Amino acid sequence: MEKITSFTIDHMRLLPGVYVSRKDPAGQAVITTFDIRMTRPNFEPVMNTAEVHAIEHLGATWLRNQETWKDRVIYFGPMGCRTGFYLLLTGNLTSREIVPLLTDMFRFIASYEGEIPGASARDCGNYLDMNLPMARYQARKFLEVLEHIGPDRLIYPS
Repeated sequence: MEKITSFTIDHMRLLPGVYVSRKDPAGQAVITTFDIRMTRPNFEPVMNTAEVHAIEHLGATWLRNQETWKDRVIYFGPMGCRTGFYLLLTGNLTSREIVPLLTDMFRFIASYEGEIPGASARDCGNYLDMNLPMARYQARKFLEVLEHIGPDRLIYPS
């Protein structure tokens, strides 16, 4: 079986950042998949499911309510390896173009207080597995990357 593209990236050299994972045609549009890598694979501890789940709920809710981008959001969700998230947007986009969007989203998560949207038995299949304080911590940590991001964290290492 042929490896999928994301398994051909050298994860030993990959730093936290924002990368274009792939671009796929969809009718007349292009869907850009972004690799939002929050922790360094195989060097840092992975995020626990509780903070990943909280970030997913907060991030997806914020993105789908963000006035400029909400109609371009296809998906926001975690990577199985728990080192980051995938964001799928319509449009032929670059990593640099979405850094302001992600910065605003992670600022929202870093300062969020209150009930996590969708964190109830009625709305979520595992609503008890959420950790807002750790989600805020991870968001603050990733904001440091976003606020000082350079080319080495916007383009996959070759």
